[in-house]
Amino acid sequence: MSGPDIHDDTADDHERLERELLAQDRDARQPSTADLDDETAQDLVRDLLDAGTVTPVVDERVLVHEPSGAAFESLWQLAVFHQGWTAAGDTGETEP
Repeated sequence: MSGPDIHDDTADDHERLERELLAQDRDARQPSTADLDDETAQDLVRDLLDAGTVTPVVDERVLVHEPSGAAFESLWQLAVFHQGWTAAGDTGETEP
């Protein structure tokens, strides 16, 4: 044989494995909106209203997420936004 077989080269396997594990870890930390049904979204928004994190603006028919200043017409959109905002705060990407 004249040299190493390129199909048997495993020199970069550990780097590929590390990148894959980091991606899996990142994906596991991100909230999934697939698990957020209407009832769960309503419960979350109700809790946010009770805590003062969300303020209703009746005249405009919107809910304002106070820490971010974002306004939403949909309970579900607000709940999804808050989950993402909270997750970003947990990773240090924003200050909740």
